[in-house]
Amino acid sequence: MVSFSALDIIIILSFFAIVLLTGFLAGKSKKDTENYLLSGRKVGLTLFILSNVATWYGGILGVGEFTYRYGLVSWLTQGLPYYIFAVLFAVFFAGKIRTASLFTIPDKLEQTYGRKVGIISAFLIFILVSPAPYVLMVGSMISLIFNIQLLPSLAIAVFISVIYLFPGGYKSDLYTDAFQFFVMFAGFIIIVVVSYTTLGGFDFLKSNLPESHLSITGNTSSIYILVWFLIALWTFTDPGFHQRCYAAKSATVASKGILISVIFWILFDFLTTSTGLYARADLPALENPVLAFPLFAERVLASGLKGIFYAALFATIISTLNTFLFISATTFGRDFVFKIKRGAVEKKIADYTKLGLLIASILSILLAFFIDSVIELWYTIGSLCIPGIILLIMSAYYPKFKISNKAALIEIVSATSASIIWLMLRTIFSGLPLFDVIEPMIVGMAAALLVHFLYLKIFFLVLP
Repeated sequence: MVSFSALDIIIILSFFAIVLLTGFLAGKSKKDTENYLLSGRKVGLTLFILSNVATWYGGILGVGEFTYRYGLVSWLTQGLPYYIFAVLFAVFFAGKIRTASLFTIPDKLEQTYGRKVGIISAFLIFILVSPAPYVLMVGSMISLIFNIQLLPSLAIAVFISVIYLFPGGYKSDLYTDAFQFFVMFAGFIIIVVVSYTTLGGFDFLKSNLPESHLSITGNTSSIYILVWFLIALWTFTDPGFHQRCYAAKSATVASKGILISVIFWILFDFLTTSTGLYARADLPALENPVLAFPLFAERVLASGLKGIFYAALFATIISTLNTFLFISATTFGRDFVFKIKRGAVEKKIADYTKLGLLIASILSILLAFFIDSVIELWYTIGSLCIPGIILLIMSAYYPKFKISNKAALIEIVSATSASIIWLMLRTIFSGLPLFDVIEPMIVGMAAALLVHFLYLKIFFLVLP
């Protein structure tokens, strides 16, 4: 069980108060479309890095569970591939995205592949950036700490994350993320230092961990590792990356900001992986490894320090939650209502986005309440939404790999359908080796690759 002193509660409540205050104070500026959605495209390098790093770790409890269960392989699957793809994104895409000066991924896909592809991609991205998994994590922690029912806890989680976005827009998102960057690093530095000084260093871990936990591959198969590398292709379709590049002051800020962010991700991964290993070594028989970080903090941290660590857990999740809420709202306002509603004027986009904030908030609470598994939410959303758009996004910035509008429509529909059908078949024929081994995302990616390169080949054959 987890218990909290009055000092811990005061620290956690103070963290919430500072997030709210920062959000409201930061949002006091003019609210034309460009300012509301992208902070006037004037985001400098420091703010870009702080926000980019903070929003990358929303699934912190999942990181704790993965490390507790499997050890260092969590870094190989949850860290390394993302560094690689982030560097590639910074080198080959970040500058081009900033130069395009658009607002969203569907903007670019519509510009390149037409209205139908743009609208379908908007629907997929609206699902892809669903804040529901993060609402569930924050709500569950609030329920645990304050001993209240899950549904009101979910509502409180959304309130803390969204209320300042209505008046402040993206600027409020940026500055709350920047504050939470320092909180999340402070909390995990504290728990690693305390663990090292009270329990010991590498010798303690080596003596108390299964041998596989200190193996970089964790005795897992190459296919298993490959699937996680494929999942990391999410980096190229991450609407948050695109949003921050569009908002950057220059193409140089966008590229350099992501490259520097990778350094901070490596540092933070060291802290979280170390914490997960210490948790497994000190608490070897947890019934629910999702709670590895909170329960380990309960064991090793004194009053006050535990409050800071819990604030760090909240900061790590909320910095992603508020960003995804705002991206969902932007997708709704900019890519649905504005483009579908006849006679819509651009100055109304901020109003449409605020309506999107309300809708995204309600949907995320409902999804989090009725689908009470973070892993299930991530798995389903990623498997179904990424294959249909990833190659189209990449080729949109490199004309040599562009296909026709008709082919793009076929690709986005067929790849998404293939993933959905395979997921359904996997449920029906559960237990058969073929369906157990091959993931829906692999089937969807295969369909996308087949369509894309088939049409590319046809295109090159008809060239004079």
